[in-house]
Amino acid sequence: MTSKQFQPEWMSPPGATIGDILEQRNLSREEFAENTGYSLDRVDRLLSGRLTITEDVAEVLQKLLGGSAEFWLSREDQYRDDIAHLQSKGDLSAARAWLSELPVRDMKKFGWVKIADNDLNSNLAACLQFFGVANVSEWRTKYRGMMSAVSFRTSLSFESQPGPVLSWLRYGELKAAEVDCEPWNAKTFRSALPKIRKLTRNRDPNSFLPILKKICAEGGVGLVIARAPTGCHASGATRFIANNKAMILLSFRYLSDDQFWFTFFHEAGHLLLHSHKALFIEDGSDVNQDEESQANHFSEDILVPSEFKQAVMDVPLTKLAIIKFAVKLGISRGILVGQLQHMKRLAPNQLNWLKKRFNWAQIATD
Repeated sequence: MTSKQFQPEWMSPPGATIGDILEQRNLSREEFAENTGYSLDRVDRLLSGRLTITEDVAEVLQKLLGGSAEFWLSREDQYRDDIAHLQSKGDLSAARAWLSELPVRDMKKFGWVKIADNDLNSNLAACLQFFGVANVSEWRTKYRGMMSAVSFRTSLSFESQPGPVLSWLRYGELKAAEVDCEPWNAKTFRSALPKIRKLTRNRDPNSFLPILKKICAEGGVGLVIARAPTGCHASGATRFIANNKAMILLSFRYLSDDQFWFTFFHEAGHLLLHSHKALFIEDGSDVNQDEESQANHFSEDILVPSEFKQAVMDVPLTKLAIIKFAVKLGISRGILVGQLQHMKRLAPNQLNWLKKRFNWAQIATD
């Protein structure tokens, strides 16, 4: 009999083990840095695998986290051996190609991952951890169905790219999973929509977003606001991340109140009208045209109830008349302008100054 040495097709830095222990003990990286006497930068390099565990570092880990110094040194040696193995097999070439599909720079900029710009190994480890997979092959298997759906959609719009869209969706799922929600209840969520509609007149995102998230959570919906990375032109997405928990993901893509609220109620329509097994992405494509049309009508009917439709068609197209009628409707003037543009009563460039324009400094993203 001959023994064969285990050669993994993936790699995990010792920092992953350190991170797991910190999470189990509810210790932040700042507290860990304070306890070790290390700078936050040194802690980040340790967690990402960019800092080699020497005997001194191993002794510190033994003292603070447990495990022998020999364990941590062995963990470091295994990690370096795994890197060498992957390099020898050319797997890092595939990893490099995979990373080129992802919006790595924006993922770092937005704080989704902590990585070094030009360090392939730490970039790979961080992105694999972000997606919750051990290697690129597992990622492609796990996300094959979603990748196909995204590719099919985005090939029609020629705007979004699958990698950035999947990254944005993954971030949304991670944050939605953290939201403390009641179990999904369609009746509760639907009955809350009139209350949510009143928030459209609030012009401060830092004021209305916490209220909106709380109301959604009471109906079983984790609402996440996340800026879309380069290559992702989606304004919203909806899916059930568990049998009793839904996610609405919004990007504030157009940074105007009419687009934001129309997209929110559009996504709400998907949750209430369509399959809980489906993924809906608003990216300008024509996929699922029937479902998108139904969600559009749902949003329109929430914003402008049927009894006001004719009055909207008759309202004078002046600043004062629009402002007064928006007050009567109980919605923002910007939403009314957006609806008048949709009805072709106003051109796309008319009266846009009545819309509330947001900027990213105003918006507290998740």
